[in-house]
Amino acid sequence: MKNRSELREVIMKVLYQIEIFEGTNIEYHVEDLIKEQLEVENEFVNDTISGIIKNQNEIIDLDNKYLNEWTMDRLNKVDQAILLLGTYELMYTDTPSVVAINEAIELSKKYSEEAVTKMINGVLDKIYHEEKKDE
Repeated sequence: MKNRSELREVIMKVLYQIEIFEGTNIEYHVEDLIKEQLEVENEFVNDTISGIIKNQNEIIDLDNKYLNEWTMDRLNKVDQAILLLGTYELMYTDTPSVVAINEAIELSKKYSEEAVTKMINGVLDKIYHEEKKDE
């Protein structure tokens, strides 16, 4: 059984695959991509991925708002996936903000360059302070 951090890594990989397939017009089914990564069906993974897909435009707009002089489409697909996941957890779930941010940072430390990790941290921190506090 995977822990939540490992499940977030699965989510990131599935989001990455979706980006690749959509960019190359390859037909896919989200359920199949998830099954490739997980032996056992997992509600957290299914709910998170479907939530990100459903709210993707709003999440991207929010990320772009805080990506100083950058946009999501300029980030590589792994970094996009990490930021989508972090922003989604921060804004659309009951995950404690500090956990959502920290989990995204840990994924970024594993898969991204240090400068990108700092940028992701900055974006999520701004979203937390500018958007979450208003709720």
